[in-house]
Amino acid sequence: MTGRGHSPGGAGGRPAVAVALDVGGTGMKCALVRPDGTVVHAERHPTDAGRGPEAVVATILGVAEGLAARAHATGFAPVAVGIAVPGVVDSTRGVAVWSANVGFRDVPLRDLAVARLGLPTALGHDVRVGALAEARLGAGRDAGHVLFVAIGTGIAGAHVVDGSAAPGAHGAAGEIGHILVRPDGPRCGCGRYGCLESLASASAVARRYAELAGSGAPGGTTPAVDAAGVASRAAAGDPVAGRVWREAVEALADGLATGQALFDVRTIVLGGGLARAGDQLLDPLRAALRDRLTFHREPRLVPAALGDQAGCLGAALLALDTVPADEKPGTAQDSAGAADEHTGAADSTVPPSDERQES
Repeated sequence: MTGRGHSPGGAGGRPAVAVALDVGGTGMKCALVRPDGTVVHAERHPTDAGRGPEAVVATILGVAEGLAARAHATGFAPVAVGIAVPGVVDSTRGVAVWSANVGFRDVPLRDLAVARLGLPTALGHDVRVGALAEARLGAGRDAGHVLFVAIGTGIAGAHVVDGSAAPGAHGAAGEIGHILVRPDGPRCGCGRYGCLESLASASAVARRYAELAGSGAPGGTTPAVDAAGVASRAAAGDPVAGRVWREAVEALADGLATGQALFDVRTIVLGGGLARAGDQLLDPLRAALRDRLTFHREPRLVPAALGDQAGCLGAALLALDTVPADEKPGTAQDSAGAADEHTGAADSTVPPSDERQES
């Protein structure tokens, strides 16, 4: 199921799939996805953003067209297209408004895809569709109210209620990384001082460690250490790394406490590179968050379950939501029966959430 009562069937009894693309600055994760989250085919392509936005758009449309052709050739029926991109996205108009990573500026991707493939198409923000997947299929499944927070080079989030993530009036909902947590903190990339992102993102952790460790090293320099390295050194007893890690956890707890006060969610799902630290992050973060809550209910704090598949799965779910109910022939049972006839075409599936590990 898509998580919203949808079970689209394909034309002529063939099992339906969504054509899904998760476009990043470096690469694209692409797949054919069944309504229940099963990935029947997956592939990856370089984005090559340096070629310019027109070339990137051409690649996106070409890959989508190829995936649709593959679906037909292997006995599936492509019923919709979902595309996830970074940056500022107007999902209502289907326009990639701006993206530094990909070079987009007011690109009408949805209309371009519809014209090329003739299928209903949805365009979404990469973090927001990842949140959608985690809420419906992953670590937040069955929670109803989920706050997804991705902690990587930056920090971004999305609030999902009953399987739907609201983009906000201007497409900028969920920018939890720009909550002010330390007014006297470092300058953020947005231009303000003390944003959560400037203190607790993976890049901020690495930068802070370099500042503190470098100041006491001979010659004032120290080899570059990324956030994973800082976590490892903190676990091994490095006092500087331990201080940096504690500072990041405290800042994150402040940001999440604000998020809980605003959204009152049942589950907070943490994704991104920093979340791979597992209990080293989650255990002290749970304790720090608990200390900051008064009358608000403590949310369940869990790591993301879908790994780097989340964006692609979310794009597929978003796409399937665009298919009108009267264009969804067949039932879930009929589709499942048809899918059994094509088991040889299935490359991978998404297992139950308790069997998945973030990659």
